[in-house]
Amino acid sequence: MTSNSTFPQRLTEIDDLTRPDHYYLTADDTCYFLGEYTAREGYAFSATNSLIINFKKSVDKRGTTQWRYKDLAIQQSAIALRNSINPEALNNVTLVPIPPSKAKDDPLYDDRLLRMLKLIRPLPPLDIRELIVQNTSTLAAHDSDSRPRPEDLENLYEIDQSLVTPQPQLIAVFDDVLTTGSHFKAAQSLIQKTFPGVRIIGVFIARRAPGTMDFNDIFGNIE
Repeated sequence: MTSNSTFPQRLTEIDDLTRPDHYYLTADDTCYFLGEYTAREGYAFSATNSLIINFKKSVDKRGTTQWRYKDLAIQQSAIALRNSINPEALNNVTLVPIPPSKAKDDPLYDDRLLRMLKLIRPLPPLDIRELIVQNTSTLAAHDSDSRPRPEDLENLYEIDQSLVTPQPQLIAVFDDVLTTGSHFKAAQSLIQKTFPGVRIIGVFIARRAPGTMDFNDIFGNIE
């Protein structure tokens, strides 16, 4: 287990050192994250791993004893974001969740990000808009053998025209894990076509950290 026994309550900006870990991000992108998620490790590896794995639990777990852990992860994420963002700044930003991989009419549609955003500050209500819609269900990126490119995702996305007014001052796109940055870049591109000139930032519960290398993986068992 790592020494990170509690989930971070402070946002960290992606910088020149961490940006290369996220292939599609450029120096012009402004993105923030709370924790660091390590792929192929379990719940016990870190507080962030535990939260993310529970946050992503499939909707087919609803009604089982596992579901309460998903609810708790959503609540914990909202609290961490509330603690890390200036309350006054929230009055001037439009919060946009990245759509899940399943369409809204799919039984496995998961509104976890929308639920999280609503819990950040129930009253007075925030400007939360499901601005980006994905009408076709696909395999979740973390369940696929290949990661989608931004242009592939943008072809699946469309803007909900009923939500384009009033004009946003600043848009914060929210997602659970920053991996390659493809979902953020697809959303950014689509939104920029609708709102030219409006600043867009990315906010993530966690970023995928590069895994550590065990010397045994390189040199074999060391006696």
